[in-house]
Amino acid sequence: MDLDYTQQQRAFRVEAREWLEANVPAQALQSMDTEQGFAAHREWETKLNEGGWAMVSWPVEYGGRGVDLIEWLIFEEEYYRAGAPGRVNQNGIFLLGPTLMEFGSDEQKARFLPPMAAGIDVWAQGWSEPNAGSDMAAIRTTAFRDGDHYVVNGQKTWCSRAVWADWIFCIFRTDPDSERHRGLSFMLVPLDAEGVQVRAIEQLDGETGFAEVFFDNVRVPVDQLLGEEGGGWKVAMSTAGFERGLMLRSPARYQATARKLVALLRDNPEAAQRDPTLGDRVIRGWMQAEAYALQTYRTASRIIGGGSIGAESSLNKIFWSEMDLAMHETAMALLGPRAELLPTARAAGDVGDWLDGFQFALAGPIYAGTNEIQRNIAAERLLGLPRG
Repeated sequence: MDLDYTQQQRAFRVEAREWLEANVPAQALQSMDTEQGFAAHREWETKLNEGGWAMVSWPVEYGGRGVDLIEWLIFEEEYYRAGAPGRVNQNGIFLLGPTLMEFGSDEQKARFLPPMAAGIDVWAQGWSEPNAGSDMAAIRTTAFRDGDHYVVNGQKTWCSRAVWADWIFCIFRTDPDSERHRGLSFMLVPLDAEGVQVRAIEQLDGETGFAEVFFDNVRVPVDQLLGEEGGGWKVAMSTAGFERGLMLRSPARYQATARKLVALLRDNPEAAQRDPTLGDRVIRGWMQAEAYALQTYRTASRIIGGGSIGAESSLNKIFWSEMDLAMHETAMALLGPRAELLPTARAAGDVGDWLDGFQFALAGPIYAGTNEIQRNIAAERLLGLPRG
C-alpha cells in the first residue's frame, strides 16, 4: 500500500472538488423518504451522471469513468466534504451495480447499468420477509418456471426505497423442496409489473423509507434472472459483501461526522466542563474514523492487486455501525437536553441534524445483517470457531 497520492490522483481530486463546488445544491434537499424529496434526489442523480460523476469506478460504457477504487475513495472524500446530497439510488449503484458486474451477462449489464447510473431506474432492495429478516435463508417467497417466465408469489418487507423506486432486486425460492440457502434464485423485478403491490411502511417520523411488496402471480422474464437458477445465495452473498464492505458506507461518511463532532465540542465547551469524558469520546470517534479510512485504503489496494474482501466485510460492518452510533451518542450528550429538539424548535440553537443522524445510527447494528449475525460469521469463517 502506497500512503502517498500520485499526480493523477491529485488532479482527479481537484477536478472532483471543482465540479462539486459548482454543482452541489446551495440548500439541502428535502428528505428522500418523501415524494418531493425523492424526485429532487433523482434529479441530483441525473446531474451527477451528466457530469460523469454518478459512479466513477464503473467502466465508461456503463456511465462511469473507469477509475480504480483509490480514486473512488478520493471522490467520496470530496463528495462528503462538499456536503452533497445522499444517494437515492444507493441500492442500485453501490449494491446491485457491482453484483451485475460480477454475475450479469453482457446483455444484462448493457440493459441495466446505464439507466441505473443516470437515475432513470432507481432500485429498491427486497430481501427481508416477515419471518426472514437477518436470516435470509429462511425466505418463503416462491418462483416457479413457466415457459420463458418465472411466476412469483409471496411477500417482502422492509424494502428500502421501494415506495417510489422503479425496480427491486430479490431472492426467491425456485426449488420448493429445498431448504435454507439452497434452491434460491436472484431476480430483477419492475415494481410496476402486473401483480405487484407496494404498501408504504410509515416510520415514527411519518416518512416512508421502507415498504412491503406483495407478489401475486407476477411473471418475471427468464432474462431477468441474475446468475444461475438455484444459485441465488452465492449472488446475494456477493451483494451483501458490497453492502457490508467498501461500497455502501465509505469512510468519508464517518470522517465528515467526526469533523462535525469536533466542531460541536468546540462550540459547546461548557458540556466538556460538565462531563470531562466527552472530550475523550470525541477524540476516540475522530481517531476511529481515520483508522477506518486507512483500513479501507489498505483493503482497496489489496483488491486492486487481485485480492478480495470476503468475510472481512463482516468486521467492517460491525466497526462502522458501532462507530457511527458512538459518535452520535456523544453528540447527543454534548447537546444535553436540546439534543431531543427538532432544528426548527425555538430553543434548538445549534442542534443541526444530529437527532436525525442519531435515529438512523440506531439502526446501523441491525440493517445489512445484524451485528450478532456478523459476529457469528467472523467467529466461524475468520477465527475458525465451531458453530454454537
